[in-house]
Order: sequence, then C-alpha cells, then structure tokens
Amino acid sequence: MKVGQAQEPAIHVRGLEKSYKTLRVLRGVDFDVARGGVFALLGSNGAGKTTAVKILSTLLKADAGTASVNGFDVATQPADVRESISLTGQFAAVDEILTGRENLVLVARLRHLRHPGKIADELLDRFSLTDAGARKVATYSGGMRRRLDIAMSLIGNPPVIFLDEPTTGLDPRARIEVWQAVRELADQGTTVLLTTQYLDEAEHLADRIAILHEGRIIANGTLPELKRLLPPAKVEYVEKQPTLEDVFLAIIGDDGAAGNAGTDD
Repeated sequence: MKVGQAQEPAIHVRGLEKSYKTLRVLRGVDFDVARGGVFALLGSNGAGKTTAVKILSTLLKADAGTASVNGFDVATQPADVRESISLTGQFAAVDEILTGRENLVLVARLRHLRHPGKIADELLDRFSLTDAGARKVATYSGGMRRRLDIAMSLIGNPPVIFLDEPTTGLDPRARIEVWQAVRELADQGTTVLLTTQYLDEAEHLADRIAILHEGRIIANGTLPELKRLLPPAKVEYVEKQPTLEDVFLAIIGDDGAAGNAGTDD
C-alpha cells in the first residue's frame, strides 16, 4: 500500500446521486470511512443503502458525485476498485452441493492463488468451521452459511469488504455468530462497510454510524456523538426487564453452539 493510500480514508464519498427514472434514491450523499474499522450505514428499507454499496463496488454508475475506494475512483478506475474489495450480499452466495472446504478452494482457484487448500483450511479455522469443513453446505445452519460466505469474501485479503445487511433472516444465535466474525475482521485490520436496518447491530458493531434517510445522510458520528444529539436523559429508577433475545439465549444456553453439528431448520 502506498503512503498516500494509508493516510486517506478507505472510502471517500461526495455528492453521490442516483435516480431510477423519476425515483431519486440518493440525493447528495457524503461520508468517509476510516481504514481498519467498522462503518455502519443505517437506514430503513428503501433508504438507498444497497444502491450506495452497488455504486461503491462498481456494479452501478452514479448520476452525479464522486467516490473512491482504497484510493481508486469508482468511475475511472473500476478494475483497481474491484481488486481492493469484496462484497457480501444480503443472502449467502454459497454452493450447497459442495462442502464448506470445497467452496473455499473453488474461490481461491478462481482467484489464481497458490495453495488453495491451505487457504481454505486457514479460513475454516478462523471462522470456527473446521469440524464442518468436510460436510455439504446444505447441512449448515444459517449462521454457518453466513460465516462461510464472509470467509469466501476474504480470499485474496481485500483491504475493504462490503457487508450488505449480513444478518437478514438469521436467528438471534446466528446473528451473534456473524457479529463476532465482523468484529474479528476489523480487529485484524480489514475495513468494513456494513449496511443494516437493525439498530442493535449498528450499536454493537460500528465504530462510526451514518444514518441514511430518503437518500440523504442526516446524521454521522460515533455512538456517543449521536447520543449527544438528544436532550440530556432524565435519571429515573427503572427495573430492567430481560429482552426476548436475553430469554432466548438463556434458555438455549450452550446448546446453541451445536449449530456447528446440526442442520438449519
């Protein structure tokens, strides 16, 4: 990596606009993503999150504005951008007929990397899938499939990874598994741009959060900075009741870890 690249943001977006006929989806979006952290683009369905990711990953062209990823302009240097990124969509892109290890080996070979078996074994270990590596993905739980999907996206060590609503449709246990995988990515230096509509997901994972609403960024900051936008809280005694997620996880306990050995019902 060049010195200039190390100093500039991993992702730089200014004035991004995109419309589909008469529908304006992005209306002048600005944000920066620092290297080696998790940046959450938070918004409801239809806010423009996936459109922004598609532009940044060179799958769509913006109508106006500029964007760069890893120092490369998405409009004029798309090949360099694609070499710098990996994109994981809303649904796991894994081959259910193959085993977990075979999926990883296949991607490593498609990327023309040396020692694809070694790469596969290292990623299976990193994502706690070694015991399931020889099983067909059709037998995997939802959380295991998503972890395998993220592992596949890391082959070739891209410095930037886009995760577009990675926990859509997952149960609470599987969501926590994916959260742990995302946090480990950032801890190891990968820049993660995460789109989500789940407030707790952004709160748990993100170093910085941008709220996208009706095609515009209406707030951008760390969680403490965003909380300071509200009036000071009134201190009152409130008896904290467990959430349904607390109850669910307490009841299933460590048995949930058996997802590595069971099937997804």
